[in-house]
Amino acid sequence: MSKFMTLLVEDDAFQREALAEVLKDEGFEVIECTTAEAAELIIASTGTELQALVTDHNLAGEMSGATLAQYARRRYPDMSIVIMSGTVVKPMPIDTTFLQKPFSCSPT
Repeated sequence: MSKFMTLLVEDDAFQREALAEVLKDEGFEVIECTTAEAAELIIASTGTELQALVTDHNLAGEMSGATLAQYARRRYPDMSIVIMSGTVVKPMPIDTTFLQKPFSCSPT
């Protein structure tokens, strides 16, 4: 059985590495990138193997995490999408989950 393939988009290296480690420890296969523009290319080339998107809202570059989520949703309507931010994201893209930063990634 294949692992749940997740695209993690976070421009802060420390946060990206920590979250990727937690996701991997939980059995996810993680593809990491730092910008929404890079993520857009990965989404376009990966196809239906990509099952989830976890993205920060405020990213380096021109595109926000919410805009990236909308792009991903149009291409793959069943994809699980989580947007993380230290501020409230309004409006939230349809069928996305919001994760308020800061949050703890420590094991329970």
